[in-house]
Formats: sequence, structure tokens, C-alpha cells
Amino acid sequence: MNKESSGVMWRQQFLRHANLGLSLQAQVRQMVVGVVLEGQWPTSLAIPSSRELAEMLGLARNTVVIAYQHLVDEGYLIAYERRGYFSNPALMQQIKHPPRQAQDVDPSQRPDWAQRFRFDPAAQLNITKKANWRQYSYPFIYGQFDQESFPSAAWRACCMATLSTLEVSEWAQDMFLRDDEGLIKQLRLRVLPRRGVWVNDNELVITVGAQHALYLLADLLVSPNCVVGLEDPGYPDARNIFLSRTEQVQPLAIDDEGLILNEALLAQCDYVYVTPSHQSPTTVRMSLERKKELLVLAQKHDFIVIEDDYESENCLTNEASPSLKSLDHAGRVIYISSVSKVLAPGIRMGYVAADPILVQRLRAIRRLNIRHPTAYMQRVFAQFLSLGHYDVVLRKRAALLSEKATTLMQALDQYLPILKYQYISGGAACWVECPPQMKAHELAAAAEQRGVLIEVGDVFFVKNTENQHFFRLGFASIPNHKIEAGIRELSAVVRSLYGVEQEPSLQAV
Repeated sequence: MNKESSGVMWRQQFLRHANLGLSLQAQVRQMVVGVVLEGQWPTSLAIPSSRELAEMLGLARNTVVIAYQHLVDEGYLIAYERRGYFSNPALMQQIKHPPRQAQDVDPSQRPDWAQRFRFDPAAQLNITKKANWRQYSYPFIYGQFDQESFPSAAWRACCMATLSTLEVSEWAQDMFLRDDEGLIKQLRLRVLPRRGVWVNDNELVITVGAQHALYLLADLLVSPNCVVGLEDPGYPDARNIFLSRTEQVQPLAIDDEGLILNEALLAQCDYVYVTPSHQSPTTVRMSLERKKELLVLAQKHDFIVIEDDYESENCLTNEASPSLKSLDHAGRVIYISSVSKVLAPGIRMGYVAADPILVQRLRAIRRLNIRHPTAYMQRVFAQFLSLGHYDVVLRKRAALLSEKATTLMQALDQYLPILKYQYISGGAACWVECPPQMKAHELAAAAEQRGVLIEVGDVFFVKNTENQHFFRLGFASIPNHKIEAGIRELSAVVRSLYGVEQEPSLQAV
């Protein structure tokens, strides 16, 4: 292969393996590993020298030299004095004999898996999101990564510091019986007090997000004969988790003050799951009076309250909303929250604050489930909290969300006054109610054709077929300057589908 064609090949390979999240040195390593393992370079031919490859790719030679040295140390390349670098033949032998293709299973011999499933999770109604949502012009999608508020530099610095020799010796241990002491301390002294919650070290257990916490609680506490009360509309994943353990799920209605305290229904429950500080999906807050009354009823009728402090730290007003846990003096509230919700959903970091006896059992069942959440990530988060970065993110995110919420509500008032929406006092989504003749699925499908993504709301109801005229607008991951244009496009879809004349009027609930 001549130098010119070789240069073209290596440049193409470099572009193919380009990854903006990696350093140039790491990208060179990734490229060479790919070429070696895919058998694209003969073992008898030296790969380009560090000087040649640097010239081909327009990189500093030292970048390539260091990458080559790492690849030699790791066995991908072999260096011969005065001859250069060669692919390791031992690795090439591994790819000369590809694994056998799986044989087709005889349908008549296949096990009847459907008869063996304890329940069918694929049959449950779940929230769905487009995997390629970023490719749409107006993605009003909730719960996705918000690059605008993510502190990349601070997070990267904490990750690198946690990779020091001293730190590695701490988090590389098997921690199935405990959690990172630093993270527990930061949650106990810096995070929970904001919600009026004070606990001891033995009253906290780390989970892989709030959803994992719910699964552990259901696994430990909910038997087939248990009755679990759930807000309706409410969080679908919580409903599905509890339904995987019991069919006795009791829908509990909500209004503008949160959960309606129907004593007759609550008295039947063993557990009541609520999102009082920021109801999912309507965003209403449970009034202080109802919170106190719910705790009285819990004591009177001997049920346990599972409080999901959903988006409590994304408050856009100065109104304090104490958590149920902060008002609980009988130990009847199990408190769940997540620190990754504010930062980035992919980090998956949550926790449970509860009675020490329950926490001990949760840690034991967690051992059977995943053993323990990644200790490295716990250590990173502990450092992130201790350095004050989390507080900075909260302030920045609150300002961004407040601006976006104002823009969204003004756009809805101007372009879609026929719709009713819940006034946005916190969080990163807006709950919208259409006139009964409108169908959210139909609206969502037509809006998608114009680059607008919305989330249909029937999935949040137990009786979803009777509630087809609701949808949700997430606004954290859409730039502020696109919100008005997106609502304008949605308004055009409504007119084209229903021919509705839009008369301006304030529609906030």
C-alpha cells in the first residue's frame, strides 16, 4: 500500500472513530485498536510511524507516540527496533476464527416462555420516548439530559480526582455491606436538611436512582395480598413496579391541593405512594394541611407512606414546601429522592431515608439485586457535593427553568388559549388538558410530522382509555429561543386537525 492511499485509509479510520467526548490521544488509541481487531491491517506490515501518522491526521507527534506506547503496554501492538510497530499476531489469531453462528431454534421445541413468566412487563403501559429526540426541532420531552445546565468541567474534575491512587484504593473495594461514607455524610448534612429532614448514617441507603429504590421497597415489603394506594394520575413506573408484586392497586384522585384524602379508601391501604412536593405528572403541591392530615390517617389506619420527593429542588418560587418526612414523628414515612435528576439522568444516583431496621433490610436485599451501586460514582458525587458544585447547579438550573417556564406559559396563552395547563411553579414540565374532543395521541402523531415532540398523558392514568385528552410538555432540554416557535407549530397542528378558532384568554389553572 503506497503512502498516499495509506494516508487516506488512516484519515477515514480516524474520522470513523472520532468521539468528541475523548481526548485526541484516546481517539488515536481507539482507532488503532479498531483497525487491529477488525483485521484491516496485515500483521506483516508495519503501521505508520508516529511521525507519519501525526502528519496524516494533522496531530502533534507526541500525541501519537504516547498512544502507541499505551497500545504496546496493553498488547495490541509490538514494537521492533528499527522496524516499527506491528499488529500483535496473537490478537489476529482470535479473529481468524469467528464464533459459530447461533442455530435456528425449532419452533416446536421452543419452551413456552409466556406460561413461565410471573407477570409480563412488556404488557404494561409505560412512558415512551424517541431515542433520536435530539433530531427534532422542538423536543418537549421530559427527563432528558440538559447540556445547558450540566457542569461539564466541574464534573470532569471530580471524576479525575476520584481516579487518584489514594481514592482508587477506597472505591475499588467491595462495598455490599455499606455505602460511601463521604456521600452519606454529604446527603445527611448538605442535601436532606434543605427538605427539613435530619437522619443518622444508619438511616440512609444509596440506590441506582429513585426507581431502583421503589423496586427494592416493593420487593421487600409488598406481597400479593397488600393494597397499595397510588395517585391517579400518577407516576407510571411506580404503578408498574407495585403491580409486579400485587394486583391490589388502589387509585387515589388528586386535585389542586394534591392527594384527595378519602379516608375510606386510605383505610384499606397497606402502603400509600405519593409525590407531595411536586406531583407527577400534574406538578401540583400537596397543601400543608393535607400533609399533616395524611400523617394522622397513616397512624390511625396503620399504613406506611412512601414519599417520592420528586423534583422538589427544582422549585421556581420562594414558597417553602416541607417534605412529609420532615413532619413525620412516628416513623411512618419512607423518603425517596434522587440527586441525579437535577444533574443528569444517566448518572443514576438516588437514596432512601427511613427507619434503621428498614434500611438494614434494604441494603441486604440490594445485595441480592445488584450487590451495590458503583462505588466510583458514589465517590465522585460525594466530592461534587462537598465542593459546592451541586448548589451552583441548583441555582443555575432554577434560573434557566424559570425563564423557560415563563416563555412556555406565555406562548400557550398566546397561541393555544383553548388548552388548560397547570401553572408551572416548579419542575421541568407542564401538564396540559385539551378539550374532550381532542385526542392527545392524534395530536402527538401530527405534531411529530412538524418536528414537535409532546408526551401523551393517558399513560399516567389507571383508566387510560378514559383520559385521552391530556399531554405533557417537558422544557428542560429544549433551548429557550425555540419554545415559542414550537408552541406556534403545535397551534398550527391543532387548527389543521380540529379547525379550532383560537380566542385569546388566560388558561392557567
